[in-house]
Amino acid sequence: MPIRLSLVVFALTAAITMLTSVVHAEQIYLTENSALENTQQNVRDKDNMTLTPEDQNESKADIKITADIRNAAVNDDSLSVNAKNVKIITQNGEVTLRGPVETKAESIKLQQISQKTAGVVRVDNQLEIKAP
Repeated sequence: MPIRLSLVVFALTAAITMLTSVVHAEQIYLTENSALENTQQNVRDKDNMTLTPEDQNESKADIKITADIRNAAVNDDSLSVNAKNVKIITQNGEVTLRGPVETKAESIKLQQISQKTAGVVRVDNQLEIKAP
């Protein structure tokens, strides 16, 4: 019996050691210049000066503009998933585009889609090119 107990304790100790080693190996350390480090963006978005989807105007005209831009983006096969999911905020016909896109060409394409949408007065393109 003591041999079995020793083997069980040994096996459990080995398993716990292996699991904690895996956890430590998977930790990601972010440096200030890391592409994954977005503290400054989070601070910027908390200052109430940057538009977020919660700032979307509830008028029928603005909701229609946002929906039309979203539909055009989603149906454009040349755009990446990121580009199709950017934030579109419309207030009194003024559209703000925010979020990551893969390329400058996608940023331009989304701006053009927005400018061609009926009812749009102005487009504020705040799209960011995703880091490689």
